[in-house]
Amino acid sequence: MTTYAVGDLQGCLNPLQCLLERVKFDPEVDRLWLVGDLINRGPDSLGTLRFLYAMRDSVTCVLGNHDLHLLAVAHNVERLKKNDTLQEVLDAPDRDDLLDWLRQQKIMHYDAERNMAMVHAGIAPQWTLEKALKRAAEVEEVLRDPNRLPVFLDGMYGNQPDCWDGDLKGIKRLRVITNYFTRMRFCKADGTLDLVSKEGLDTAPSGFAPWFSHPSRKTRDVKIIFGHWAALEGNCTEPNVFALDTGCVWGAAMTLMNIDSGEMHRCNCNEDSA
Repeated sequence: MTTYAVGDLQGCLNPLQCLLERVKFDPEVDRLWLVGDLINRGPDSLGTLRFLYAMRDSVTCVLGNHDLHLLAVAHNVERLKKNDTLQEVLDAPDRDDLLDWLRQQKIMHYDAERNMAMVHAGIAPQWTLEKALKRAAEVEEVLRDPNRLPVFLDGMYGNQPDCWDGDLKGIKRLRVITNYFTRMRFCKADGTLDLVSKEGLDTAPSGFAPWFSHPSRKTRDVKIIFGHWAALEGNCTEPNVFALDTGCVWGAAMTLMNIDSGEMHRCNCNEDSA
C-alpha cells in the first residue's frame, strides 16, 4: 500500500487522472490524501467530485475555502461569484450525495504513525497539535450537523476577528478557526492574520510572515502538508513543511507526493486540463 497526497485540484480532473496513472494508483490498496479545494475555477468540478466520490473509501480529504463556498452556495446563503464554475454541480441529479459526502470531510487530518498533519492553508503558529485538532473538530461538528450548518455557512465569510482568542464564541469563533485552516498565508507570531496578501513570500506586509516560518510555531515537530498558496509554486524550504499547490488551475502543474518517500510527480496542466 502506498499513500499519496495531491495539491489543489480545483476541478482539473484530467491532470489528477494523469498523475494517478503515472504512479499506477490502485484504489483497492493505495490511499490518496487531498489538501482541499477539490472544485471551482477549473473545467470539470462535477466530474472531479464524481471521480472522488466513486473511490471515496480510498480518499482522505480536508476541506478548502472553495469547497466551503460550494456548500454555502448550495444552501442558498451565498451567491455564485463571477469566476465560479460550480453551476454544473448545483444542477446535477446526484448533487445531494456529492454535497453530503463533501460536508463529512475533515478540516484537519493527523496521521499519528507518521506524525504528519494535512490542512488546506495552514495551522495557527500559536496552536499546539492538540489544540489545532480540537479547533478543527469544532468546525467539523458544525458541518456535519444539518441544523447548525446553514447558520455557519452564512456567517463564515469575513476577515474579523483577525486573531484567535479562547473567549470567542459562536460564529466569530468558528469564522477565525475556519480562516486559519482554509485561508491563511501570512500572519504574525501571535496568530494575527493578514487575509489580503496572496502573492509570494516577498510580499508579506510589515510585521507579518508566512505562517510556517515563525520560529515560535508550536507544530515544528510535526510534518505538515498543505495547499492553497499557488504563488509559492511548491517552493517551501521550511523543514517538514510540504507545499503542494503548484497552480494547476492557473495553467502550471499539479503535484502528487508519495508521503513516505517524499518523491514528487508533476503533470503539466496546460496539456492535460483541456
